[in-house]
Amino acid sequence: MAGITLDQAQAQLDLWLNASMAVAKKQSYSIAGRSLTLADAADIQSSIKYWNDMVQKLAASASGRGRIRYGVAE
Repeated sequence: MAGITLDQAQAQLDLWLNASMAVAKKQSYSIAGRSLTLADAADIQSSIKYWNDMVQKLAASASGRGRIRYGVAE
């Protein structure tokens, strides 16, 4: 099974950011049958942090940053 792609992680982050905006407006929000309300703000923030970290990690991997490369001097 392949890992999570950058696009998938970004889509999840976008969903959680939208949930946060809805809760900030004192509305409820549903994702995959799970209803979130103002009382779940900590859960939303935790998910935003997780998916933001995942997006950052995948974006760094895609750009080649964070890799250690070794060369042989002649």
